[in-house]
Amino acid sequence: MKFFSAFDPWPVFFRREWGRTWPFLAGFAVTGALITKMTAGFTEEDLKNSKFVQAHKNK
Repeated sequence: MKFFSAFDPWPVFFRREWGRTWPFLAGFAVTGALITKMTAGFTEEDLKNSKFVQAHKNK
């Protein structure tokens, strides 16, 4: 028998904070989608010829 039900604060928190956090979440999603779309087409040859990749390659 349960006398006290546990209070879950997350729904209250998300409802209150959604107005402040949605621009960050939307921006994060758009940025991630753009980076994924731009880098998905790279081939091994592209990476081998890239100055950036060569400069940051683990030695």
